[in-house]
Amino acid sequence: MPRQLGELEDAVMTRVWQWNRPVTVREVLEDLQQERSIAYTTVMTVMDNLHQKGWVRREVEGRAYRYTAVSTRAAYSAALMNEAWSHSDNPAAALVAFFGMMSAEQRDALRDAMRIVSPDAPDAPEVGDHPADDAGPETGR
Repeated sequence: MPRQLGELEDAVMTRVWQWNRPVTVREVLEDLQQERSIAYTTVMTVMDNLHQKGWVRREVEGRAYRYTAVSTRAAYSAALMNEAWSHSDNPAAALVAFFGMMSAEQRDALRDAMRIVSPDAPDAPEVGDHPADDAGPETGR
């Protein structure tokens, strides 16, 4: 399972994911320099580390490498959520607490995702439709 990316790793990967094409160290450097002062060798080292960790693959083009993401940001986020959830001593309570933190839009997205994953399953009740839903996690649910 993945560990969370560091701040600079995340900044680099954000660009790789957003651009969704093979990128060079120079391209990432120039974009990062709009926000911060950073050296070419620093970006090169971060991208090499991301390659060593399996986040990006690279292909030689001339005297440089072009880097491509191995997976999507969505897959990375899902793996982090799964990792956190699987380490809970009470996964059901962790899910209840997590769902309680969600906005209405996030709950709608969750319902849509559940319909995609389990299209034949009956619709789940809306959050708040069950009297115990309003009681909160401190009721032992």
